[in-house]
Amino acid sequence: MAKVQHFQVTFDCAEPERVARFWCEVLGYVVPPPPEEFASWDEYTSSLAPEQRDADFACVDPTGVGPRLYFQRVPEGKIVKNRVHLDVRAGAGLVGDERLATLEAEAERLMALGATHVLTQYADEENESCITLQDIEGNEFCLD
Repeated sequence: MAKVQHFQVTFDCAEPERVARFWCEVLGYVVPPPPEEFASWDEYTSSLAPEQRDADFACVDPTGVGPRLYFQRVPEGKIVKNRVHLDVRAGAGLVGDERLATLEAEAERLMALGATHVLTQYADEENESCITLQDIEGNEFCLD
């Protein structure tokens, strides 16, 4: 049986480049280089038919460890809660007040980038505090 080595996470959105750049800031990801025959993404985009321009965008983990994130333009807006979401592990390995302070500081940083606070769930006996946010197009994600 084949073992999956790599995968990407795909987001439906209205403005792929804008959402991709938000996630670059959240995760420390980068925009990959344009196709070899183009000096820049703007040059590549200009080469496309008008209806294909700004239809998609991607970002990658510069270390090569994390999955590629792919953003594709769709005509419909988001209607209901995501069935799949990202958990951003900002507090991994921390406990108690240090964990909560780290999560709150990261939430503040992301809200300054355009994220929206949805819910803060405080620690239970396993110390699993979680802050639910929405990205700039309303996709839910968790800081934990």
